Amino acid sequence: MSLKITINLTEDSKISSFDAENIKFGQVFTDHMFACDYINHEWQNFRIDPFGKIPLSPTLSALHYGQAIFEGMKAVKNTDGVITLFRPLDNLKRLNQSAVRMCMPTLSEEIFMEALHKICSIDKNWIPTKTGSALYIRPFMFATDDFLGVKPSENYSFMVYACPVNAYYTHALKVRVEEHFTRAAKGGVGAAKCAGNYAASMYPTKLAQDLGYDQVLWTDGATHEFFEETGTSNVFVVTDDAVYTPEINDTLLAGITRDSIIQYLKHEGHQVIETKVSVRQVIDWHKQGKIKEMFVSGTAATVTNIELMAYQGQDYTINATDNLLSKQILNFFNNIKTLAAKDPFNWVSIVPSEAVINQ
Repeated sequence: MSLKITINLTEDSKISSFDAENIKFGQVFTDHMFACDYINHEWQNFRIDPFGKIPLSPTLSALHYGQAIFEGMKAVKNTDGVITLFRPLDNLKRLNQSAVRMCMPTLSEEIFMEALHKICSIDKNWIPTKTGSALYIRPFMFATDDFLGVKPSENYSFMVYACPVNAYYTHALKVRVEEHFTRAAKGGVGAAKCAGNYAASMYPTKLAQDLGYDQVLWTDGATHEFFEETGTSNVFVVTDDAVYTPEINDTLLAGITRDSIIQYLKHEGHQVIETKVSVRQVIDWHKQGKIKEMFVSGTAATVTNIELMAYQGQDYTINATDNLLSKQILNFFNNIKTLAAKDPFNWVSIVPSEAVINQ
């Protein structure tokens, strides 16, 4: 790649204080971050700087009018030191779809991939190697106009930072089916990975957590009859004859892990049905003993089981089988990401070893 990036390496690395055996998700960050600016209709000023605070004006457009989008992805390093990314171009595609919906500029493959490669290479010693651990990468974009007024910004910043993580969830989940609050409405921005979607979800999630549940299982905003997703992930229901997952529409996020699971399960001969999944249907299946397991999927959540679902004041325990399909899926993903198994889908992208040269 020919992208010219100014690299300013830190003189005070924090790596010596990093305990790879005790990682709290999203609380420890690597030494560097990537940044560039959209000015005069083009991306420019590409740079790697020490991770740290950024100057913000109180009139920053993103703070007032919500033009902010992001992605979540992971880098893994195997025992030979090879660093891999999982379907990074699909993250770029989704980021650009979010950008279009939020009236923001798109990014080229060159900028996006070079940013990822540089961060992964420069901060490679931060990537944990324990099974289930990874370097969580956060690419994000926000409006930077110094202007007060309801209109799309003319200027933007795109940044990438990273943090070593273990699994987001350390236990099976207890979820509460939401019957009143709505995460997204038809024609809205539910399919975009924008900051406002997550802000809107926090109060209902807090109410559920105050009652002892881990997450909200969102339903459609029109009728509250059909499952959509949880606050952090897509949802799957495994019955004795098929695997069901809510169909994609403009009110829920098209998860890359979700799509990967669907492709993998079909490749393994399972019947996967993408459809409207009604709450009542799932409860009927539960009463009939047809549900083998339920699980959620996402970059942070990876693949995590649901052990209990609450609806209208009643808790439904999910009877997990001894041979969980979700564990099989998770093992497959872990193995191909570390190059321990063949990747029949060509999902795994290797970070080139020369990515940090020519500083």
